[in-house]
Amino acid sequence: MENPILGEFIGTAVLTFFGTGVGCSINLKKTLAKAVGSNWVVVAFGWGVAVMLGVYTAEFFGAPGHLNPALTIAFALGGLFEWGDVAPYVIAQLAGALLGAIITSIHYWPHFRETKQDEGNTVGVFATGPAIEDKTFNLISEVIATFAFTFTLLFLPVDFAPALKPLVLAFLLVAISFSFGSTTGYAINPARDLGPRLAYTLMPIPNKGKGNWSYAWVPTIGPIIGAIIAVIIFNLF
Repeated sequence: MENPILGEFIGTAVLTFFGTGVGCSINLKKTLAKAVGSNWVVVAFGWGVAVMLGVYTAEFFGAPGHLNPALTIAFALGGLFEWGDVAPYVIAQLAGALLGAIITSIHYWPHFRETKQDEGNTVGVFATGPAIEDKTFNLISEVIATFAFTFTLLFLPVDFAPALKPLVLAFLLVAISFSFGSTTGYAINPARDLGPRLAYTLMPIPNKGKGNWSYAWVPTIGPIIGAIIAVIIFNLF
């Protein structure tokens, strides 16, 4: 079934559903994962697997599996993607991320109800946030992490087994998480942050905190800059 736009939409929804599920699982009260003290390792591998599943899903529909406005925009700027497809791809990615997070919020509704704001019911269960808020360095962190992700992705051999690429991406994201992720929560992907942040803001989630929209530009602009730099350098080779 060839429908790349639908593939980007569903693939990003799958990515976000599984990814935000990890955040809820380890942060909200009375989950079994919270009870056994799940940690950053779970976050790293959870999001890695989420990316893998999202890409596999997108590719089923004939999509390239960007699932990420930063990649789509950067690839277009670098001549690796058609500009005419950028807007529909980005809209599909943002809509998919919103849907995925909404489904997650419904799944964990009883646990949101059990968790007060000061006990972990914050936008951080869905979206990214810095360990130390310094927006200049937070932005730099997102640029570096996204550059590392995109640069490595671009240099995968063109004849590399297609069926294994999503698996490699999963481990690449795990590596990014371990190396760079604990400063800002490593958005790397504007849709992965904006969609869940919007879902958390719009849904009548019990006991929820604020959406922290004053920070949202960091995980939006940072990944785009990082991806563009990676594509520019790639095109020099």
